[in-house]
Amino acid sequence: MIYTVTLNPALDRTIWLEDLKVDDTNRILKEEKYAGGKGIDVSRVLSNFGVPNVALGFVGGFAGLEIEGLLINEGVNFDFVKISEETRTNIVINSQSHEKQIIISAVGPHIPPFELTKFMEKINSVDNPSYVIISGSLPEGLKPAVYAKIIDTVKSLGAKVVLDTDGEALAFNINHKPDIIKPNKHEISRVVGRELQTIEDIIVAAKEINRKGIKTILVSMGKEGILYVSENIMMHALPPEVKVINTIGAGDSSVAGYIYAKYMGFSEEEALRYAVAAGTATTLKPGTALATLEDTLKIKDQVRLRHL
Repeated sequence: MIYTVTLNPALDRTIWLEDLKVDDTNRILKEEKYAGGKGIDVSRVLSNFGVPNVALGFVGGFAGLEIEGLLINEGVNFDFVKISEETRTNIVINSQSHEKQIIISAVGPHIPPFELTKFMEKINSVDNPSYVIISGSLPEGLKPAVYAKIIDTVKSLGAKVVLDTDGEALAFNINHKPDIIKPNKHEISRVVGRELQTIEDIIVAAKEINRKGIKTILVSMGKEGILYVSENIMMHALPPEVKVINTIGAGDSSVAGYIYAKYMGFSEEEALRYAVAAGTATTLKPGTALATLEDTLKIKDQVRLRHL
């Protein structure tokens, strides 16, 4: 079974305006709500692709119930720990006249030790995990060592671990050797402590991280695609040129596309193509709607891949 971990999920309230005006009334043209959070995004795309998985994490209050209801309606399986504080709500504003997105991200609830203990009990009892994808920021009250404990526990149960986070949570947990990490070029720059300008710079940094025991590094670079670095293989995959409508969830969709291909037994080259195609498919959808397998397959054969 594949599991995703989202410790700081969000209810994404997405609104569309003609324009965002200062000191004037802004009338909403359309409004939708989505179950948000990086691991939840991965679960939604995997479910869209027909891959069995379970989303784990914390939810609380009315927003937490909304997230659960939305996921039930989408056919996404979950097993969340209920918390005493309210799950955060993020605001996503789409300005139609400027074709721009403004994302207002809330901090989220504080997680006390007893709620963390309840979550770790779930982690200790996951059934036959093949992949565990740990994504996103840590909520208030939790430190990077929490991710380390999750990594160590699920690896002892035989799972391969994907870690997709940033800052101290990423840098600290490289020492716990997740199998795969998926930073963007800014996140990997922060890990190595220097600005990375070129693909060659990123390759050098990724190789440094390889030597610390990380088997596979997927560096997302927006319209420049994804750079794949492992001990023996380096590849660069470029998406076709598209009109980007939305960027929310694109990186998470890439993770899901890669894991889908691995679940299906495809090669690393094919897995990288699926990663780029799934991320690109999500950028074509409004709001925080995510990639479907049909859209991904249409794009996959247009992905240009070269070995480095």
